[in-house]
Amino acid sequence: MLFIACNPKPAKPTLRINKITPVAQIKTASNTLNGANNNAISQADSTESGIDDPDAFADYYVVVADTGLSYHELHTKMLALNQTLNTPIDTMDRGYNSKKDLIALPEDSDDDMYAGDYFPRRYPSSALSLEYMQFYKPNSAEKTIALVTGIYESKTSADSALNALKPSAGAFAVKAHIYVGCMH
Repeated sequence: MLFIACNPKPAKPTLRINKITPVAQIKTASNTLNGANNNAISQADSTESGIDDPDAFADYYVVVADTGLSYHELHTKMLALNQTLNTPIDTMDRGYNSKKDLIALPEDSDDDMYAGDYFPRRYPSSALSLEYMQFYKPNSAEKTIALVTGIYESKTSADSALNALKPSAGAFAVKAHIYVGCMH
């Protein structure tokens, strides 16, 4: 894993960045994602982040196949999606630390700052991973894990990825205002 160093190492940032406000809905051939399923695309409001640099954030669409509190259940679903959709898995060298009840880099990671801690997926890719939902949708319950199937720069790409997940009832997309600045 390669992390680009920044000058100097600041304190670890909080992963709760913004509140979510609905901005649009994704409609698919099989159903409309809204209402009781809470599947509307949402957008984070960056006004509460405390970071003034607009280049430190990017708006991306995060597609989520399912959420839950059990890492092992979602990991099993991720492996099944890997086979079904032929989509790669990118753990970013993270795994589940049962002692900490945390998705985390190994304690002996080369990344001294995040060794033993969670480091979020922040850039566009169509890989599968398990992430904490609060990073993308801050009003989510604490420790809610998301089975992310991709992070996309456009709504159209997110729409296509979401359609590939149907008929998965729990699938949705969130437009997130993601911190992409230096985290070291």
